[in-house]
Amino acid sequence: MRNALKMAVAAIMTICAFAARAEPTEYDPAKVSDSLKAIFQFGSSSTKQALNANTVTLITGTIGGTYVQFGADLASVLDDGNKIRVLPIVGRGSVQSVADILFLQGVDLGVVRADTLDYLERKGFAKDIKRQFTYVTKLYNEEMQVIAPKSVATLKDLEGKTVSVDLPNGGTFVTALTVFERLGIKAKFVYVEQRIAMEKLKAGEIDAVIVVGGKPYKSVSTFSNDGRFHLAKVDYAKPLQGDYLPATLTPKDYPNLIKDGESVDTIAVPAVLAAYNWAPNTERYRKLALFVDAFFTKFPALQNPPFHPKWKEVSLAAPLAGWNRLPVAQQWLDRHGVEPVTQQRFEAFLKQSPAAAKVSDADREALFKQFQAWDAENTRAQAEKK
Repeated sequence: MRNALKMAVAAIMTICAFAARAEPTEYDPAKVSDSLKAIFQFGSSSTKQALNANTVTLITGTIGGTYVQFGADLASVLDDGNKIRVLPIVGRGSVQSVADILFLQGVDLGVVRADTLDYLERKGFAKDIKRQFTYVTKLYNEEMQVIAPKSVATLKDLEGKTVSVDLPNGGTFVTALTVFERLGIKAKFVYVEQRIAMEKLKAGEIDAVIVVGGKPYKSVSTFSNDGRFHLAKVDYAKPLQGDYLPATLTPKDYPNLIKDGESVDTIAVPAVLAAYNWAPNTERYRKLALFVDAFFTKFPALQNPPFHPKWKEVSLAAPLAGWNRLPVAQQWLDRHGVEPVTQQRFEAFLKQSPAAAKVSDADREALFKQFQAWDAENTRAQAEKK
């Protein structure tokens, strides 16, 4: 058996060496099949251990969402033979992903919304949950999109109305309930899968559908509008400024719902690449370190086509209030001299303004969030022009 295993390893190494000498665009499916045949025929417990050692699992989101696309992008760019493999898993929403990261065996990372942990603690479902989590990086901002009849101008017009907030345990559910609660808007919430909710909206069975996701979100951009509907405005009110960012939707994002020359103000919530707070010198921490090095090193490739345009909003060093960054991620950033440029630019901007000295700490934080949102949108717009 030992000799057979040696033969299998030798066959795989020979094939990998051949592939390494070939041009990147040259693929021979027969060679790939040979390597898999060796595993199938001579694989053992040692083979199983080797295959699992450098595989990192990532819980994403529901089908059609931005999280799933981000997971696929990461796998496409980071997979590197036996050195590292990223295995995306289709998830069931932000709340479920938090539970999966904590308790599901084998899940190393997950994409969650920044407001989810606060929601769980506020409702008494969890205590000190942020201590159990760490983050690799803040990803992109997810906009709130409110599809409603044109008679609904702003979110406040949904007082007493029937509003779909997607299925329970998802990110839209958490953000929508949090926002309505903070603004003191009392609506009748129904928990319907988005595609079904869109049909109920057209039939007049509900008054609005809320979707929170990175624009352009597929179910919103493909919504068949007969002229009765639009995207309602969400004001960046003071009760929202602690955890949310201002955002703008344009006809370029949703030509089916926004007229040329117009725009719709809304809010956004950051998406976070999160992990369990594993202790250093553990096997799970080693996997996270492996992922971080591959991800941060190859990150520039993700900001170009054909990958999701939301990658252009990501700044690896961007701080995330209330969260602790994974130590090995911070060490990588420090070692490579990557700093939160946005924060530095903001501080420089304030120093040039005499009025900045009169800004309270709370207003300063809200102003910085607005600056972050503007900077991310401006960076993406410049990148799209190139």
